[in-house]
Amino acid sequence: VAGLRERLREAIALDLPIDEWAKEEGIADEEIRERVAKAADEFYARKRETYTPEIMVQIEKAILLQTLDHLWREHIVTVEHLRQVIHLRGYGQRDPLNEYKTEGFTLFEAMISHLREMTTGQIMRVELQSQPPEDLLPDEDELPMMRAHHIDPTTGQDDVGEGLLFAQAPPRKIKAAVNPEDPTTWGKVGRNDACPCGSGKKFKHCHGAYV
Repeated sequence: VAGLRERLREAIALDLPIDEWAKEEGIADEEIRERVAKAADEFYARKRETYTPEIMVQIEKAILLQTLDHLWREHIVTVEHLRQVIHLRGYGQRDPLNEYKTEGFTLFEAMISHLREMTTGQIMRVELQSQPPEDLLPDEDELPMMRAHHIDPTTGQDDVGEGLLFAQAPPRKIKAAVNPEDPTTWGKVGRNDACPCGSGKKFKHCHGAYV
């Protein structure tokens, strides 16, 4: 019983009261197995509800593919080693081909069993942590002080003296949008410039003629 509890803790990260269940009168192994399965299903259901089914599906796919890739590589290496030594079975009056098929199938079943166990264990242990995005830009008071200089090409001296200290450039003014139908938004227009109304004429021959 103690070994089963430890095994469940290692395999699916669940610490269940197996000891107490085993002390119950008339309890059978099948009932303990059903309780373990129910506890695992409930634990996974809570995790799925917490992280949403869509996210859990993506996590399951990623874990399954990564684990399968790892185990399949190991399986290929093991089968290759088996192929290199299987001919020795012939000295024991056994057919190497049949032995290779039998051993290969046994190894494949073991890989599938290991895949299920590893995938289930990782899914049961997965925990997601959401962190707020870090600010990409520092605060204004964290900007380093910079010093402006201007070197006179004739004398080689700094015209600014000790230089001007500043932390950041002043914000640029945003030019207001021009409305062709509202002359108050045009601002100062040169007489030879195109008229902002969109007529294609020069300002002095269009709206500028009335100014």
